[in-house]
Amino acid sequence: MKLFLFSFFIGVSCSGFGQQNFLSLHSFYKDQIFANKLSKPYNDGSFFPVTESAYNLIPAINDSSKQYYTATHILFQNHLLQAKGDDYFLTIDPILITSIGRNRADTNVRTLFQNTRGVHVEGDLFEKFSFSTSLYENQARFNNYETDYYSSVGELYPNAGSGYNTQNAVIPGGARTKPFKEDAFDYAYAVGYFVFSPFKALQISAGNNSQFVGDGHRSILLGDNSINAPYVRVDWRISSQFSFTYLRSKHTNLMRRPFSGSVESYYESKGYSVNYLTYKPSEKISLSLFESGNWNRGDSITSTYSHPLYYNPIPLVSGLSLQGKNKVSSLIGLNSSWQLADKHRVYGQFAINDFDSKQLAAQAGYRGYDFFNLGDLMLQVEYNYVSSGTYETQNRRLNNVQYNLPVAHIKGNGFQEILARANYEYKRLYLDLALSYYLLENYSATSLLPVYREMDRKSTDLVFINIELGYRFNRLMNLSIFGAMTYRSETGAEGFGTNSIQIGLRTGITNQYKDF
Repeated sequence: MKLFLFSFFIGVSCSGFGQQNFLSLHSFYKDQIFANKLSKPYNDGSFFPVTESAYNLIPAINDSSKQYYTATHILFQNHLLQAKGDDYFLTIDPILITSIGRNRADTNVRTLFQNTRGVHVEGDLFEKFSFSTSLYENQARFNNYETDYYSSVGELYPNAGSGYNTQNAVIPGGARTKPFKEDAFDYAYAVGYFVFSPFKALQISAGNNSQFVGDGHRSILLGDNSINAPYVRVDWRISSQFSFTYLRSKHTNLMRRPFSGSVESYYESKGYSVNYLTYKPSEKISLSLFESGNWNRGDSITSTYSHPLYYNPIPLVSGLSLQGKNKVSSLIGLNSSWQLADKHRVYGQFAINDFDSKQLAAQAGYRGYDFFNLGDLMLQVEYNYVSSGTYETQNRRLNNVQYNLPVAHIKGNGFQEILARANYEYKRLYLDLALSYYLLENYSATSLLPVYREMDRKSTDLVFINIELGYRFNRLMNLSIFGAMTYRSETGAEGFGTNSIQIGLRTGITNQYKDF
């Protein structure tokens, strides 16, 4: 009881503590950012995550109801464990994702489940330095369409010939796996970072957490679907109108080298770079120039350093200078948003791969809030187009993937998508609705793998619907109990029909995209 009382009083006393920690990338928090619950709308270029000090969202969304018991204060309003001194603030929370369900369209009558246990730690030191780390241990059995995809993009091992065989699987937002109970998966991973802000206009961060560019549910530039990668990031607010983000990372092609002096062969690596310049002509409009690069660091036999222009911060210079020289594959894009009114926003993206007019991607979307005088009611519609071949290069080792998973849109390339989302929350009860309709054109789920192989391509349509009803206990960690119904149908995809129901308990601080 003393520990509970200590946690409660510390939570009350530290509510004004300035933090450099990043806000979670989970859709719940992004939806809240764009809901414009502060004095002015968010308009900082949409390179996520953003820090709590840059956008003070948590006090605006946290539960302010009266609680009369220490246990309910912790359950509804605080972290499990908190400690605060003159120069530090530390929080510790458990991570739980446990669910069970059944796909009624599966004739094998398999029980679907996820069992995730972990711990999440955040801390602030001297107000200018913050850190976060999370550890996850997972076992899961997924729907057939998920299992098939995760296995098809798994770990690549060289065979006796000149090709590669696929072993194990890779889980988006998670890690590579090992088998568990025949058709299930076992995997573990860690996420962490630190943020240092020597002065208000500059933030320096490093770690291996996810990044996301854009105002939409998807991003055709840089999304959080793949696997966390080690990175260094610098955010510089040049003036009230201009800001710049510089990110350098190490990406991995999940393919083993054929020769190694170690017990286990290494994976092939490549450099990854982002230069992102934002211009804000007003408090409601932002325009951003995006440039990313996948940098050649060798092949299955040799290893080299990235070209010196890998470190160049000026957009377009590297891609244009090295075009066609097998040093870098560039993705050039634009990101824009316009807050039409307090509760309405339109946004869009455009991308071109390696300056090839046939490799294009585009996005257009709208978010609106508080319809029919109902607070916390959000409606979102979005259109995404990615031509066949976008994110692919002549040297497939430079395809726009990390751990064999797309770095941008979860579906890869060769599709059109119409997406609609709605969510509403009333006294901790919430309802989430999501619909995706895909037109697949010359499509293959493995088209971005960093290997040369023949693949079957198809042109079909796909419908995905998810309805989730739940009760959100704690907004700090997005802890909720939920029940979800998922329907998925794809023409010509026999054996992968989905009509599943699941119930569970979830700490939602990272996204788990299943709408593909």
